[in-house]
Amino acid sequence: MFRQLSFLFLVSLAALAQAQNPTPKYDAHVLFNPLFNYQPANESRTGSGAPGPRYWQNRADYKIAVTLDEAANTIAGEVEITYTNNSPEALPFVWLQLDQNAFNDNSRSGKTTPLNGGRYGNMGFEGGYTISAVSVQQGKGKYAPADFIIDDTRMQIRLSDAVKPTGDVLKIKVGYSFKIPTYASDRMGKLDTKNGTIYEIAQWYPRMCVFDDIEGWNVLPYIGAGEFYLNYGDYEYSVTVPWDHIVGGSGELLNPSDVMTSEQIKRMEEARKSDKTVMIRSAKEINEKKSRPKDSGMITWKFRCQNARDVAWATSRAFVWDAAKMNLPSGKPAIAQSLYTAENDGNDGWGRSTEYVKGCLEFYSKYLMEFPYPVATNVAGIVGGMEYPGIVFCAHNDKKESLWGVTDHEFGHTWFPMIVGNNERKFAWMDEGFNTFINMLSTEAFNDGEYNRDRLDDMQNLAPTLFRDGADPILTVPDVIKATNLGWDAYYKPAIGLKLLREVVLGRDRFDYAFKQYVKRWAFKHPTPYDFFRTIEDAAGEDLGWYWKGWFYENYKLDQGVKEVQYVEQTPSKGSVITIENLEQWAMPTIVELEEAGGKKTRITLPVEVWQRGSTWTFKAATKNPLKSVTIDPDSQLPDINPRNNTWHPVRYMSPDEN
Repeated sequence: MFRQLSFLFLVSLAALAQAQNPTPKYDAHVLFNPLFNYQPANESRTGSGAPGPRYWQNRADYKIAVTLDEAANTIAGEVEITYTNNSPEALPFVWLQLDQNAFNDNSRSGKTTPLNGGRYGNMGFEGGYTISAVSVQQGKGKYAPADFIIDDTRMQIRLSDAVKPTGDVLKIKVGYSFKIPTYASDRMGKLDTKNGTIYEIAQWYPRMCVFDDIEGWNVLPYIGAGEFYLNYGDYEYSVTVPWDHIVGGSGELLNPSDVMTSEQIKRMEEARKSDKTVMIRSAKEINEKKSRPKDSGMITWKFRCQNARDVAWATSRAFVWDAAKMNLPSGKPAIAQSLYTAENDGNDGWGRSTEYVKGCLEFYSKYLMEFPYPVATNVAGIVGGMEYPGIVFCAHNDKKESLWGVTDHEFGHTWFPMIVGNNERKFAWMDEGFNTFINMLSTEAFNDGEYNRDRLDDMQNLAPTLFRDGADPILTVPDVIKATNLGWDAYYKPAIGLKLLREVVLGRDRFDYAFKQYVKRWAFKHPTPYDFFRTIEDAAGEDLGWYWKGWFYENYKLDQGVKEVQYVEQTPSKGSVITIENLEQWAMPTIVELEEAGGKKTRITLPVEVWQRGSTWTFKAATKNPLKSVTIDPDSQLPDINPRNNTWHPVRYMSPDEN
């Protein structure tokens, strides 16, 4: 009798202690607002999140020819754009992107660069496009000089006749040149090595802005942190470089017999059949003239990349070149290759790059959608990590885990935003965050988890960083996100949001199915955040407005705790009554673990709907013995900012004789 009464006394003391918790800030009416994310659909975009029956997007096809002048440090040439207006509107003018214009002190990018510089800083270099000619062709007429203006990183061409809706075509030619910046917002640049300079060339031609059904012309200037929003089309391009250079570019090499030796072509054919990396040009061959098909002058490399939103390339006389086949689900032939320097060779460095390329691309091709390009090229250079269709730039001095990580991340961008073409200028989280999430899965799978160091398992430890003061909401324009926040709020927090959705809210099967539906629906199209939210809800069968609101739109915090523990009729053998509480504005489904005297453990799973009733929830558990502990979120799956109130223990009663 004394034991039972003393235990009840302990329970009362514990309840008194828990009652001293702060007043909840939670309001169910705010989190579960029925009108959140509740806008009518239209014929372009459906309520289910899929493209509508009259979805349209415009198209831009490119023919580009440029020459690298090493002595002058310039790229010069011409681009011809065939622009198809599939919209229902006539276009009296068109807009082009001139991203190179960011790379000087007088640009908006230069003027918004802080004194201490930064990853996207562009001070101290007088770069930008020199436009030598702009002409247009409409209908069956000839090319004629265009009426155009240039404002920072945009060019507007004002047309004498509007481009008609639903299929009319405009052709544009632009002659241009630019000085090559050494380090351009970590997107492109050049690196001097002992055997020659490595040029990584991107944003290297005037590109069409996107005209879409959401806001018409998308003309945000290129400042740096916000990346790109681009049309899809086919590319044919040629790059003329000195005779001793090796060039890697987006898409398929069209003239191997002109730019490779017969021995290199033979080795490449071997690589197309080999799971192991095959050397195309070894480190010891770099300075041998016989490793090139000619020994003087210039040489032109020709490429084609189809149904892509961009192309990039790299060139150097210093490149080591290796390759291996990729095993894609359909059996379609594709090759992985790497271009790097002799200094960075070896199994600890870039000697394993092609293995890494194969590993991640084969994984993503099974998990999401097949890799769409015939070649995947990893380039070692000055750029720390940047992605383009079929080619990525990674830091030349990366090794082991860091080289795997950057290779995996940059090639993960093949799916977001190369295949699923979201607007990176405004929604960095839709490519960086989604990609960071799939990187977790590929790293777990690669080589039996060789580099798997999942630092995102203990969400309680991450909570103070996720919910730190001054954090930016995920739905913040990248150029508005504070530089110190970009990594967390554009990359890790959205990735963790998908991880929680997969592991806690929906479960792996429902999430994976819905996520693949999103990729399938919006492959080579332009989704918005609404399209993503609606597709996940539609395919998974769950109203997730509360989730999007708390995690993506707002910086709501999560703090769940055990408030009170009682026994039915004050008798442990008749069961227990547990009250849990939600103290902050966000909520999540809940797992509560009860441990009885004697060691028996029981877990009770509660849906998020219990928090629709208010900030507390009380439930009964069929326990038989006194409780040793009650713990909410026993596996630390939730980013709870105050885990101190997550576990209840009975207060041990001490008799006067024990004092």
